[in-house]
Amino acid sequence: MRVRLASEAAPGHAENEDHAFQAGSLVAVLDGVTTPPGIDTGCVHGPAWYVRRLTARLTEVAAASPDGSLAEQLAEAIRRVRGDHDGRCDLDNPATPAATVCLARDAGDTLDYLVLSDGTLVVELGADVRVVTDSRFRRAVAELRQIAVAGDYDIGRAEQGARMRQTAARKHELTNTPDGYWIAAANPEAAHRAVTGSLPLAGRRRVRRAALLTDGASCAVDDYAFLTWPQLLDLLTDAGPEELIRRVRLAENADRDARAHPRYKLHDDASAALCVFDE
Repeated sequence: MRVRLASEAAPGHAENEDHAFQAGSLVAVLDGVTTPPGIDTGCVHGPAWYVRRLTARLTEVAAASPDGSLAEQLAEAIRRVRGDHDGRCDLDNPATPAATVCLARDAGDTLDYLVLSDGTLVVELGADVRVVTDSRFRRAVAELRQIAVAGDYDIGRAEQGARMRQTAARKHELTNTPDGYWIAAANPEAAHRAVTGSLPLAGRRRVRRAALLTDGASCAVDDYAFLTWPQLLDLLTDAGPEELIRRVRLAENADRDARAHPRYKLHDDASAALCVFDE
């Protein structure tokens, strides 16, 4: 497995709440959940801290138990991050720092994967391309688009802020509940609710390439539609993840008022990882 990674903060943001990493046979992209101003998280830490700690703990757990399931590894990493709060935070607060997670692991004969919340895994299987997502996230938050300010910039900053807080509050009501969606936060159970599976690394229908994307990178297809999934894989292979992120920035800047492509914020942190598997 050959891996290329890139992760970039949104323009104008000093701190990247995304992260992409490889630890041995494990590859991951994580996306910290940004909390709008005015929302009480019950925590002295922010999403960037949470993503860094979860990365460190995942790396630690994967090294200690390389044959454990990805769900078990993620659950244990979440459990250990709970301890990293040192008892200073209200971890029952639904707005506690959280992150989406997309994992892939070369297990020799198979590629094991885990997708939690709005990460995306794109896999080339033989001559076909398969996209793995957690559909519960989009289904659960579809109503939020009716509340959000995205694309409506004529209402004034005060109203925008009020709508963002209303959206965030409703989103937190859906977080880590059976009728909502699951995300890595303070409850290890979320890891066992992730979308998981294994794909062959041998034979005619083997995995040839796989891309792990946060929504700041998958938007190239999902939102801006300047690429198809096969084209995205080719771009990552030919020019690298940095070029994908550069083109996303161009698309964001071409729609600075968010009217053509309604969204919560002008720019987003972006991360992408490409895994190429030899015969």
